[in-house]
Amino acid sequence: MEVVVRDNNVDQALRALKKKMQREGIYREMKLRRHFEKPSERRVREQSEAVRRYRKLMRKRLEREGY
Repeated sequence: MEVVVRDNNVDQALRALKKKMQREGIYREMKLRRHFEKPSERRVREQSEAVRRYRKLMRKRLEREGY
């Protein structure tokens, strides 16, 4: 990942880097990898995330189409 520093403005470049990392999901990945996760726990977590994504999609679709 690369961020350009313009006019020696490191603070602005750091903000841009953090935003890119957040968008890519790097912070979330680091948090998950801090400790070992059993394969069974991983399956349960991924399944619950999939259900959450599906419900969110259905809510948005319901809002848009108005059924």
